[in-house]
Amino acid sequence: MSKQAASRTVLDLNSDTPCCQPLAQRRVPAETAAVLAPAFKALGDPVRLQLMSMIASAEGGEACVCDLTPAFDLTGPTISHHLRTLREVGLVDAERRGTWVYYRARPAILRQLATLLAVEPTTTS
Repeated sequence: MSKQAASRTVLDLNSDTPCCQPLAQRRVPAETAAVLAPAFKALGDPVRLQLMSMIASAEGGEACVCDLTPAFDLTGPTISHHLRTLREVGLVDAERRGTWVYYRARPAILRQLATLLAVEPTTTS
């Protein structure tokens, strides 16, 4: 088993239980960082971040590629590449219906990422 495969068994991205404490409270374990980093890297691209936002905020919880593509001045294959990247890192699920593919955000991994980035408000006396 590769190191990467072994580290993926340490953290369940589908779990509603937070993977770890916020990084402002405790150091992120190497195994957790290795599993979550690809999702953060995928969201580091402006087009993918916009696509993720469009999918996550879509009415009914899903968005058709036919509605996503026209929002960008990019070719269909380029949009498909970005959507495949989001799917490969586990941020979205996809379902083909006829000629169209519909995308849904995966809330559990988004909660994992949000928990990691949570910062408690500071109190001033």
